[in-house]
Amino acid sequence: MTTTQTTRIRVNGKPRDVSRGLTVRGLLEELELHPGMVVVELNREILERDGYDDVPVNEGDTIELVHFVGGG
Repeated sequence: MTTTQTTRIRVNGKPRDVSRGLTVRGLLEELELHPGMVVVELNREILERDGYDDVPVNEGDTIELVHFVGGG
């Protein structure tokens, strides 16, 4: 039997299981979100986009994602 290693976090107020060992950039990729179109708040701290590769996603983290939508 194969088990998937997951981590339980909250994304925009909802519990979610994601792959264990992700960085913030990896989480955005898993969620199919473009890093340049999202602001990420991790545990009440807004992250700099250029640091997404260096910030791990850990069990129990609370993440808020704000998407930019273009239009005119």
